[in-house]
This record gives sequence, C-alpha cells and structure tokens, in this order.
Amino acid sequence: MRTYDLKCHLEKFYAQYPEGKRRPVIGITTNYAERDARLADRYYLSVVEAGGTPVLIPPVDDRDVIVSTLEHIDGLMLTGGADINPLWAGEEPVTNLSNINSMRDLPELLITRLAYNRQIPILGICRGIQTLVVALDGKVQQHVISNIKHSQDAPREELTHSVNVEPGTVLQRIFDGEKKLFVNSIHHQAVADPGKRFYVSARAADGVIEAIESSEYKPILGVQWHPEWLPEGAPLFRWLVEEAENFYLAKQIHSRVLTLDTHCDTPMFFPKGINFGQRDPRILYDLHKMTEGRQDAVIMAAYLPQPKIGEMFSQKVAFDVAGPTQYADLIFDKIEEIVKNNRNYLSIARTAADLYEDKRKGRRSVMFGIENGLALSHDLQNVRHFAQRGVVYITLCHNGDNDICDSAKGCNTHGGLSKFGRDVVREMNDYGLMIDLSHAGEKTFYDVAELSRLPVVCSHSNCRALCDHPRNLTDDQLRVLADKGGVAQITLYPGFLRSQGEATVTDALRHLEHAIDVMGIDHVGIGTDFDGDGGVRGMADASEMINFTRHLMAHRYSERDIQKIWGGNWIRVMTQVQSAATKK
Repeated sequence: MRTYDLKCHLEKFYAQYPEGKRRPVIGITTNYAERDARLADRYYLSVVEAGGTPVLIPPVDDRDVIVSTLEHIDGLMLTGGADINPLWAGEEPVTNLSNINSMRDLPELLITRLAYNRQIPILGICRGIQTLVVALDGKVQQHVISNIKHSQDAPREELTHSVNVEPGTVLQRIFDGEKKLFVNSIHHQAVADPGKRFYVSARAADGVIEAIESSEYKPILGVQWHPEWLPEGAPLFRWLVEEAENFYLAKQIHSRVLTLDTHCDTPMFFPKGINFGQRDPRILYDLHKMTEGRQDAVIMAAYLPQPKIGEMFSQKVAFDVAGPTQYADLIFDKIEEIVKNNRNYLSIARTAADLYEDKRKGRRSVMFGIENGLALSHDLQNVRHFAQRGVVYITLCHNGDNDICDSAKGCNTHGGLSKFGRDVVREMNDYGLMIDLSHAGEKTFYDVAELSRLPVVCSHSNCRALCDHPRNLTDDQLRVLADKGGVAQITLYPGFLRSQGEATVTDALRHLEHAIDVMGIDHVGIGTDFDGDGGVRGMADASEMINFTRHLMAHRYSERDIQKIWGGNWIRVMTQVQSAATKK
C-alpha cells in the first residue's frame, strides 16, 4: 500500500548513519527533441539496477558546464538516438543518411573527448559507439547496406540477430566467455573504422562492426545494439558501474597520496616554443595533462648531450651558451619562467615539505634534476652552485663516458669512477644532492655504491632480467641498491621494457613487480622518461598516470603500497640525503 506520509519515508534515511551507501555516479547523455532533453527510462533504470547513480547530462556545449560535469561523474554512458552528422568525421553525407540531431553532436563529441582525456570509463550504446569513434579519430559507415536487417521493426525487447565475439576481449569476459550473442538492433549508421584507439570486439554475420573496446588498456567500450532493453544486457551496465567505482577509488587515492614522477625530459622541447599552460600535442607533460592524470609532481631534467671526441658542446644544443653549466642554468631559468606564467597552478619544489605544501594548496610541482654530470664543467664548486639552485639529483653521466665516470653505453674510459668522479660523489653527499646512477656503467654503479655514505638512486631504470639491455639493472645491482637504502624508478622507455614487440603498460608492471620481488616494496617507484622517448600504450603521457594506479589496484596493491610506489620511497631517500648535508 502506497503511503503519502513524507515523514514515514524520511525515517528510512534517518534511522541509521550514514543515510545511504555511496554509489558511483554515471553521467548519461540525453536525447533532444521539441525543446526537451529526454531519455528512455531503461537507460537510467539499468544503471540503478547495476548499482550506480544515474545523472542525466543535457546537450550543452558550454565549456564550464562540461568541465564541471566531468569533475563530478565516475563513468559516462553515451546513449542512442539520431545519426551523427558525417561532417564531424570529415565526410560528406550520402543520400541514404537518416535523420541527424545537430543539438547533440558537438556537446557529446566534446564531453567524450574530454572524458577520454580524463580516463573516465565510458560505455557507448548504438549512436554512442559512433560518438566514440568520431570523437576519437575513427570513421562511421553512414548507411548500413546488408542482407541483415540492422534497423528492426520488432519490439526493442526482441532479439533479432547474432554477433560473433572476438576471443580474449573484454566483451567476451563480460559475457562469461560467450562466443556468440543474440542482440536487438535499431540503427542506420555503424562504425567503418574504429581507429587506432580501439579494437573490434564483435561483428555481425555480414561483417558490420557491432562492438569496440579500448586498445589502450582503458575502460572504454561501445556496442551497436541496445542492451538497456534486454535482460541479457545487464552485464554491460554492471561492467560500467564496476569500472566507475574503480575510477572513483583511484581518484580518492590520488587525492590523498602525493604522486611524483622522478624523470621527464620536457625541457628538450623548449627550443620549439612549447606552451605548458595549453594542452600542447608536442609534449607529454603540461598543466592540462598533469591535471587530467591527477599527477602532483614531476622532476624535470636539464638533459646535456654528451659530445663525442672532437665535438664541441655548443654543437649539440639549440641555445647559444658558453658551456654545459650555463646551459643547465638556462634550462632552469626557462622552467622558472613557465612557473611564473602559471603561478596560481604550478610551483617549484625543492624539498618534501614544498611538495606537500603545493598539494595542500592545489598546485602542481616541478623539481629540478640534471641528466649528465657534464653540467659541472669539471668544477667541484658547481656542486654547491646547483645544490643552492634547488637541484635534487644529478645523473652522473648519459650515453657516453664523461670526466666523472663510465657510462653503460661508454668505452670503459676510467674503469668506473674517475678520480674527479670520486670527489664529485663526496661533494654531492656533503651538499645533499641525490646521486643518480641511471645511465651509469656497472663498475661505476658499484664504485659509487661503495663510496657514497648515503643512499643512491636510479631515476629511470628497468630490470635486466626481463629485458637484456646495458641500461637496465641486474638483480644484484637491485639488491645492492636496496641494501644501500636507495630506490629504482621503473621507466617507460620501450627499449628498456622489452627486446622485441610493442611495449605496453603491462610491461611496465612486470618490471615493477620484478623489482619489488628482488628489492621489496620500499625501494621502487616511477620515472617515466616522458618527452625523452618514454611512453607506452596505456601510459602514453601524463594524462594517463591515474591509469597506472588503476592497474596497481587491480593487482591488489594497498593504498600504502601505492603511496610508496608513487613517490613515497623516493621522498624518503631525498629527505634523508638532504638532511645529511654537511655544507650549505
């Protein structure tokens, strides 16, 4: 019996605390007709039945409205409806094109691309699968011509044709290994080419693409049929809600944990006039990408190329400078200029306290590093200079022996550390500069590990047991590094992840887990080498950093473990080294 007593209904909320259980918020795009934003009830009821909270998104292309919407949802559903204007895909409309809905196209294409950049889980249904491919560089088939009827006259609850599911796909996993699904179908357009960001995961008997999913290890999936009308469609909505919950939990972790990437080479692009305050496609780090990936901090390296015998340093760099020391200072000047131009959102950090203060105030942090001790110009006074400048580490060498030591890709000039190199190690200890042994030869590594009175680090190095490259660390080196109290930061340079085939985020996880097996959870981290040729499918730029957290969660790492991996271990070592400085 229905009770028209508000107090009676409210008692269900207030009889316990909390009033209700939080459910992941799923934004659902709405149709538009006759000045109404409207939606078939099966869409939002399917979300409720799957355990989510539905929020309807009207077709509005206002920038602030879209950004605010995306900030508050955990998942996105792109719904069915009229066809997309093919002009958005760079095509002229064919004569058989059905009705289009101009009010929906731009708002939905914008929100889809922006949600993709923010790593928000997405499910596209019917028109929604076409929205995905148009927003993400695929192509639509404007009018399906087939001996199978793709626009059924039967009730929407009726199953009218079958689709063949590709083996090993997320779609097959969602449907418990089924190879064939029976579906309904009410559409005129289809996907002609999903583009590089998607795999085809199902086709109809006539070859028409019926489902696509992310090729980048992201929770994005599109289906051509209408699962909201089918009891058999429930697994798709449960998948979306589960992925949205995972994304929400990852966001919560990033809100509590300071995430630090210990090596990027974005300054290498300074001669191209990049703009850190825009979403600049030429670089993998900028304010937009850091914000999208919920990345707090990065150490930007002043990279100094090693001249070959007979070459001058000035021939190797784009800026007119007197020498290596001046070049490093110029790079730091330019970083300071970037920070000044974005001072409300970006700050230079020199200590752990700076990092945590920036996070508390909602700013991103940049720290200074030097890649190649060539920057010292064979002058120990420059150790003090760079320490006072705020540099947190110096990578002793790069790809080639220098006056400090032998490189992993060098010629064994000194047999490890040079005499000057031994003085550099002592001086760096005294001034609180971290000694970075990425790029160092094995003999150099062991010389430094023995000589340094403080922990040493490898800011961007992988495991030689998994990829036999001289830049990678042997298991013995990993153990020595851990015994010394240091850290090894797994990097995303493809050639250090695998010897053959395409490297992906799963390879980075393999290297991380091997390092953990050898060293323990307290001695690992991440140094992407973004903009220095680092970046792999699934973790291609700073916007995708939160995806790595999702993978760590899927591998059952605790928040405490994730905090250590995402910078906690590095910060512990950095603080120890800085605190032990005997000279100022």
